[in-house]
Amino acid sequence: MPKIEINRIPTPCYVLDEEALLQNLAILDSVKKNTGCKIIMALKGFAMFSVFPIIRQYLDGVAASSLDEARLGFEKFGGEVHVCAPAYIESEFEELIDYSDHIIFNSFSQWKLYKPIIRRNNKMVACGIRINPEHSEVKVPIYDPCSPFSRLGVSKEYFKEEETDGITGLHFHNLCELNSDSLARTLKAVENKFGSFFHRIKWINFGGGHHITRKDYDQDLLCSLITDFKKRYSLEVYLEPGEAIALNAGVLETSVLDIIHNKMNIAILDTSAAAHMPDVLEMPYRPVITGAGLPGKYPNTYRLGGMTCLAGDIIGDYSFPEPLKRGSRLVFEDMAHYTMVKNNTFNGVRLPSIAIRKSSDEVVIVRKFGYEDYKNRLS
Repeated sequence: MPKIEINRIPTPCYVLDEEALLQNLAILDSVKKNTGCKIIMALKGFAMFSVFPIIRQYLDGVAASSLDEARLGFEKFGGEVHVCAPAYIESEFEELIDYSDHIIFNSFSQWKLYKPIIRRNNKMVACGIRINPEHSEVKVPIYDPCSPFSRLGVSKEYFKEEETDGITGLHFHNLCELNSDSLARTLKAVENKFGSFFHRIKWINFGGGHHITRKDYDQDLLCSLITDFKKRYSLEVYLEPGEAIALNAGVLETSVLDIIHNKMNIAILDTSAAAHMPDVLEMPYRPVITGAGLPGKYPNTYRLGGMTCLAGDIIGDYSFPEPLKRGSRLVFEDMAHYTMVKNNTFNGVRLPSIAIRKSSDEVVIVRKFGYEDYKNRLS
């Protein structure tokens, strides 16, 4: 992996800050030590396997939602591999067992279908059911697993205790970028609806969406919730954050390709909201740019557009102290999570390179993408 000067990073490029990652991991490690819980990393949020050797020194394994995520966790991370998906593909299931330590089923029909396969397999796999506490904390509907008519998890009305032979755990997930007070309210709903079943299981997974490494996150409340729960029920408790591992630990460095004017100044960048940071359009949200502000805060306001042909490939309107020009560098903050795992090659636009800024401040490019990466996704 060649070392390069920081000011010569090719754009677009995701740059992970190793020191920031270590700070996040230290926080998660303190939660583990203070509560005795286990924390696994949700690959759907962050799956940069070049830093798995660092992360596995602190966390217990990974949470996967597909065969390929499970295989990546098994081969590159080690530790425990927990799998949870809305439904499994029957032709893949035998292989999935090979990589998994825990498999969580989204319905009793899925459990009934795959239970015989698991029982005749030589590998010991812990099996669980995903429950739906029907308690919403997430305000954005697309990210709320407990919205009306949700396909995710079994609600109390349809929970079949008579079909739980072989089930050793429960899983719930209803948070997204939330503080521990949301977990406190959720736990009450979970206990009220499913607490009578806790004596029949060995473990419970509190899911993800815990913004543990955010500055204002109440870690003391989280630890007290977990400690109190474990005392009352003597269950192994798992958390599976994804975003919290890489929160504020990476950026997306980009460059201006052109400046045009259509009733306002517009900068075309060598990146794309649609292709490289899809949550900007999906969430939606406004990413922070280092040194920039809201329109009008600084003298020079621009609309920032991506390089795809999608008319709505717009990142937002920002102002800058100095005018932008072709070649100007922009740094989008907090771009390590839900970017590399979700990006795409729409229009044949190449994926950003991936780099690590070491604790020594050296930058190492770990991956560059080209034509073959685009072609191999097609036929």
